[in-house]
Amino acid sequence: MYKEKSLIEIPFTGFGQGTLEFDFTCRIKAFNDELFTVAGLTGDIKVQAIVTKSERDVTVTIKTSTTAELNCDICFSPISQFLTGTFTIYYIFGEHSEEEHSRDKEYRIIEKNAVLIDITEEVRDTLLLSIPMKIICKGNPNCKLYKSTQANENPQADNISSWQESLEKLKHKYR
Repeated sequence: MYKEKSLIEIPFTGFGQGTLEFDFTCRIKAFNDELFTVAGLTGDIKVQAIVTKSERDVTVTIKTSTTAELNCDICFSPISQFLTGTFTIYYIFGEHSEEEHSRDKEYRIIEKNAVLIDITEEVRDTLLLSIPMKIICKGNPNCKLYKSTQANENPQADNISSWQESLEKLKHKYR
């Protein structure tokens, strides 16, 4: 994806050794990513970056949160879900061999006099990885499959078809 400008940058100017926290808020539209739209991400993205700098390296822990408008995979009812994700990246100063850390994608090499670290792509990946693979609306009153019947209401056995019986068996399997 082509990007004109970095959305989330961590400044290094005047940053000595130690730990600092940075908080960012971005709009979904600012990422201009079709995957976010398809995934149903709707709310503002809140990003917390915890940066720990030492003489040799920098560790950046990214914590993301946003809301998504999803659909239940079983009954297709709309669900609004709060999504969170965490990702840690290790930046190493200097001229280390690329082969040393080529197997581990969380390692990056930066110059000792770097002014900024752009974490836009890492935030994007963390958000996409926070989307659940299976979406089930437990306790959702709109879910027609899991709607609980009252104790005094007995469903009529004559009205239950074979596919409804199969769904009832699946309901107990996924709970």
